[in-house]
Amino acid sequence: MTRLKPFLWQPETAPHPWTHPVRRVVATSLSSASAVLAKLAQQMALPAPAPASRALTVLEFHAEAGAPEGGALYLDGELVGYLPGVKRL
Repeated sequence: MTRLKPFLWQPETAPHPWTHPVRRVVATSLSSASAVLAKLAQQMALPAPAPASRALTVLEFHAEAGAPEGGALYLDGELVGYLPGVKRL
């Protein structure tokens, strides 16, 4: 019978004595520069154009006496459809 021994290997984790503070300083300075550039971009941004005022839409109904198709429905002067069986609104 074979006996297995536990494998007790762990990778070496040596601290990087000089790169940790340098990375922190670089990260802080890049974050600060990003905040300054974002504030500058907001100041320089053009305001959004105002939405163009749209004319009111006109809904019209037209029915003639004795017309078999019913009433015609117009939106801004263009025929939209017919309302069968409707003689007046």
